[in-house]
Amino acid sequence: MTLKEAVLKSLEDINKPSIYMAIYSHIVAMKYFDFGNSKTPYLSVSGVLTGFIQKSDTRGKRIKQYNGTYSYYLTKNEQKIGIDILTGEAETTENIVVKVDKTKTYDERDLHKLLSSYLRNTGIYSKTIFHEQSNGKDNNQIWTHPDMVGIKFLNLQTKASQNFLKSINCVDTFKLSSYELKKEINSDSELKKAFFQAVSNSSWANYGYLVAFEFSDSLTEEMERLNQSFGIGIIELNANPYQSKILFPAIFRNLDFKTIDKLCKMNKEFEKFVEQTEKLMTAEDRYYKSTEKELDEFCDDYFANDSEVEKYCKDNYIPTE
Repeated sequence: MTLKEAVLKSLEDINKPSIYMAIYSHIVAMKYFDFGNSKTPYLSVSGVLTGFIQKSDTRGKRIKQYNGTYSYYLTKNEQKIGIDILTGEAETTENIVVKVDKTKTYDERDLHKLLSSYLRNTGIYSKTIFHEQSNGKDNNQIWTHPDMVGIKFLNLQTKASQNFLKSINCVDTFKLSSYELKKEINSDSELKKAFFQAVSNSSWANYGYLVAFEFSDSLTEEMERLNQSFGIGIIELNANPYQSKILFPAIFRNLDFKTIDKLCKMNKEFEKFVEQTEKLMTAEDRYYKSTEKELDEFCDDYFANDSEVEKYCKDNYIPTE
């Protein structure tokens, strides 16, 4: 059966309001659905349950408990549920029994080194831009600049071709990218919020990307539609960064230098990134290697080998399976 069918069958079996972890556990126990290599399969179940509400699927309903969590049940079983549970005055059994250990989990910032390693492997220098270091420290600025920026230089083999291109248009010698990074995206509303944050944050760059460690399988069609409409690419990050993949490529756009100037004024790290880029592009041949090393040291760290990756994921509780 499909995941949605497995969720509906489990709700039928349980026959009372249940939180998503209880429903996920039932699906696994009954072997209703094979989650394959999904890193966080229970979040896919959560996405399906949320979809019933957001898409007005009348087969499923939910109750908000006093602690803010939701319990889900089949609409046809509503008459069998006590009024105290429906009003949220009493907790469901599953809310008491099933507990999710959230003490050992990773932060969004822990994913930056994974992304920087993936990008460096493709020839892109990347740098984290900390919005909390921007002038004014306005929370609204998180929609102004991205989590990470990257630059890739056109690698021409001969000095004559390099000089010829620079003399025509220096902008063509490099490409700037913008990355909005999330831990996981499990519902249509989460996808749209993150996607349009990426649209806003990447208006200045040649390429804009939304990156997440986990995407719900149910969102593929909507991701494709948004990508085709707005040109923002989508990358699925993997615990082994070299197995990360571009689900949908970004569409090239010309640089917006007015916005770049605004970001330089707002954030010193972004300004220095632009300065380092310009310094490398204009460096004389005898200084090129040292200037390239300077840029590399300024940008984010990346892994030297697979052992470092494994240790990093283990130390930061990043799921690898």
